[in-house]
Amino acid sequence: MKYMMLIYSAESAEPAYGTEEFGAHIEAYFAFNEEMAEKGVFVGGDALESVSTATTVTVRDGKTETTDGPFAETKEQLGGYYILDCENLDEAIACAAKIPSAAIGRIEVRPLVVFDN
Repeated sequence: MKYMMLIYSAESAEPAYGTEEFGAHIEAYFAFNEEMAEKGVFVGGDALESVSTATTVTVRDGKTETTDGPFAETKEQLGGYYILDCENLDEAIACAAKIPSAAIGRIEVRPLVVFDN
């Protein structure tokens, strides 16, 4: 079953770009990517640009409205995601626990719904 791992953390908790800590953090992500690929569960994943680049779109009564910023104003923002093809929820949780940002934020694990046409 495919699971989406939604990576939430406060941008201020992430290591600053260009620092030694950032390099180590990114290397940990590269190692995670490699491990998931070797396990054969990696489907895809990407980081997102800063929450400051977000635009929220709402349609009401046929009118499209946009708002600068994320949908929800919280301390932790969605910073990226993975899609992994795991045997079950237990395996998905074990994989999510290895995502480097789990140590400074939270990983939401959700099964994907596959609609047949």
